Amino acid sequence: MENLTVTASPHERGSASTSKIMTDVIIALIPAMLASGIIFGGRALMLTGFCMISAMALERLCNLVMRRESTVSDLSAAVTGMLLAFNLPVTISFFKAFIGVFVAIVVAKQLFGGLGHNFANPAIVGRIVLMLSFPAAMSNWAVPFYDDKAVETGATPLVTGTESYSKLFLGNVGGCLGETCKAALLVGALYLIARRVINPAAPIAFIGTVFGLSAILGHDGIYEVLAGGLILGAFFMATDYVTTPITTEGKLIFGIGCGALTCVIRFYANYPEGVSFSILLMNIITPLIDMATVKRSPIAKYPKENKESK
Repeated sequence: MENLTVTASPHERGSASTSKIMTDVIIALIPAMLASGIIFGGRALMLTGFCMISAMALERLCNLVMRRESTVSDLSAAVTGMLLAFNLPVTISFFKAFIGVFVAIVVAKQLFGGLGHNFANPAIVGRIVLMLSFPAAMSNWAVPFYDDKAVETGATPLVTGTESYSKLFLGNVGGCLGETCKAALLVGALYLIARRVINPAAPIAFIGTVFGLSAILGHDGIYEVLAGGLILGAFFMATDYVTTPITTEGKLIFGIGCGALTCVIRFYANYPEGVSFSILLMNIITPLIDMATVKRSPIAKYPKENKESK
């Protein structure tokens, strides 16, 4: 009998490459990036560019130090830098932003083996480390269309609870760079769905759970969906190929878990926002979800059946 070579799935090679997928993600994020520039000024664009360039530079440096093939061209580092920037206030210093990029690329990604081996979304890990290390800087929200010479800050809509739906949808509110303009984010999300880059199961389950639980617990479901980073997290972070479940059933479980945890943190914890923490916690249990939802091959039953037949 010939020796069989056993390799990990998937076994079917498609036309999509990592660089093509990441290019689509960057294209999908461009509307939100432009919106952040309009809402928060040129510093928002500078901060985004700084995080992207820093991420690619650190990735290349890690490749050299660890003697690995260069992975900068697959653009995954650029996407990580872009997403991290979208999770930062425009007022944060470039030095603190660099710390977040370092944690995301070097610690959460490269030290675990690079793309495909990270246990959680690197951008989320970077943001959470910054939130825990620099809480004041990470909660210093500039109001829209502020004057660079005299930055005026205010609370996020999740704290005030008084903004109109139209302001929340168009982004005329304080918040992180990429989370405020929901219209721009949804344009990008529809692009990714149309290109079949992401499966909408997890985002729909995530958003639907937040809406439903908010209404059940006596909160405004629509407001909870439009306020904060839910749309950004649901479509651009809870759909990460590496850290989210493989099957559609698993993605639904993942999204429901993210939504439930987000509501618990928002309504009962000390943080007004819970999207990042919920995705991180669900990233950690993704292997368990895969174990419960991925179907086993019928071949695994053959030895037992053959033994019984004898």
